[in-house]
Amino acid sequence: MSSNDNNQPSLIGGHVEYVKGATEAAIGNVTGSHAWKTSGEQAKAHAVDTMKSAGEQRDPSKGFGMAEQKLGQVTGCEGMVEEGAASKKQ
Repeated sequence: MSSNDNNQPSLIGGHVEYVKGATEAAIGNVTGSHAWKTSGEQAKAHAVDTMKSAGEQRDPSKGFGMAEQKLGQVTGCEGMVEEGAASKKQ
């Protein structure tokens, strides 16, 4: 039996990739390395696509509610704010 879970986009994986890309871009800015900056920007763009895709496939009832919404507000992640709001228990 095989599972498709490994091929599914992941919100957590997307966030990790975004942080990695932001770090690479920052290193590129500090060092003046065009290669690092470009690599970081590409990683961030790919991460945003991954997070959007994962969000579209996510069941809103399985989110983290208020905690996710607040964390999204703190980190500036609009997707987390929206997903948290959608999964809040009324």
